[in-house]
Amino acid sequence: MPRRATYPAWSINALKAHQEAPSFMQFRPNHTHLLMLVSLIVVSINLPCRSSADERADVTANRNSPLVNAVQNCRNSVVNLRGRKTVPVDPANGSSQDTKQVNGMGTGVVIDSRGYVLTNYHVVEGVKTIEVTTAQQEKTTATLLAHDPETDLAILKIKTKNPLPPITIGSSSDLMLAEQVIAVGNAYGYEHTVTLGIISSLKRTVQVNDDQIYRNLIQTDAAINPGNSGGPLLNINGDMIGINVAVRIGAQGIAFAIPVNDAIDIAAELMSQIVPGDLYHGISTQTVYEDNSPSLIVNAIIPKSPAEKAGLKSGDTITKINGEEVTLELDFQTALLFAAEDKSVKVTAVQDGKTKNFIVSLEKSNKSSAPNSIAWLPLGLKLEPIPASQMVDQHPNYKRGLKVKSIRSDSPAEEEGIMPGDILVAMHGWKTESLENLAYVLQRPDVVERKDFMFYIIRDREPFWGQMRVATLPTH
Repeated sequence: MPRRATYPAWSINALKAHQEAPSFMQFRPNHTHLLMLVSLIVVSINLPCRSSADERADVTANRNSPLVNAVQNCRNSVVNLRGRKTVPVDPANGSSQDTKQVNGMGTGVVIDSRGYVLTNYHVVEGVKTIEVTTAQQEKTTATLLAHDPETDLAILKIKTKNPLPPITIGSSSDLMLAEQVIAVGNAYGYEHTVTLGIISSLKRTVQVNDDQIYRNLIQTDAAINPGNSGGPLLNINGDMIGINVAVRIGAQGIAFAIPVNDAIDIAAELMSQIVPGDLYHGISTQTVYEDNSPSLIVNAIIPKSPAEKAGLKSGDTITKINGEEVTLELDFQTALLFAAEDKSVKVTAVQDGKTKNFIVSLEKSNKSSAPNSIAWLPLGLKLEPIPASQMVDQHPNYKRGLKVKSIRSDSPAEEEGIMPGDILVAMHGWKTESLENLAYVLQRPDVVERKDFMFYIIRDREPFWGQMRVATLPTH
């Protein structure tokens, strides 16, 4: 409704003065004056007015900032973790063999709606019963499924009545110094605590003790406290760009997070360990970021594998698994985990510029298809994948590799001087970023015919190369 008209005080006084003073001129309105008067009245009647409800809406809109939206959008994807663990007593306060029970706390992020959660391994290490509280205050428990002590990451499976929304995964490849970030976590047991800060530095190396060293960390001044470990570091859009992991004791505003690109690659490796029945498909994939947008590329297809039989090729871009969109290697591994029950999976991929569908029948792996056994026999090497986070300081051209665990006596590898601790990064013109990559190379016809080939290793952050040929494989 229109506002009531108000007049300045001087107009009333002027009116009284006019009534009391002698009239020297009588006002006689003509048609023009009447039209102007009517127009003024109409204009005053139609002047917009704002109610108190409108004003409150404006205030609410101003308060509902991007920061608020970022936290609201991720809140249900963050869970709080608690549990009791046994830790050694400080030798200064007792025997070196004494232990005590302590209450541990931490945070986890949902990476799959069926209850799969990513957190730091140190949060759940040694905890018998992992207690979980969701944002809706549902209390349940979790099981530790897979972990990697070197990168301090772990996968949990929590029991929940309702599906949980996975956190939105961003990219850590385009982070900027002084960019605003948000930390969410179970700080000192205060669930879902939110703190704000900026990115202070990138690619930090931090050694927290004799056994644990972190590389390629994000440094932030957002308040991160005990209990924040395993929780998300968000950008202003609410995308997870890191996993909070450590804080500098005794310092103010110095905390660290694992970049999300590294964390998700490691999570994919951990998820691959969970697939039941050791099912084999023969596909090696890698997440590739172009303009900070991820896509899932096929690195290699192992010859005679289910994937090759289905028609997949190296260089294909996988877009869907069983109709679900995938852009990350983590998506791929999670999809395979649930496809295991059907023993086959429908893969949609872009091949030679065309979108095609492939049915890959999953098989149980055996010695002839297990990449590590193949690597051991012809080369004399026992190898294990090394996570991307451990390759950051090794060499700028290689993001992954295979670490040499041991060497067989009188093998081609020993003859060439390869040593335990070396990192195999390329062979015969192909990068060896996974055991599947290596198996692909070893089954190429010219390698099988025992022709010489080049190999590249990283030793003490320095690249070396050499030539070898595979040993004759046993016939039994």
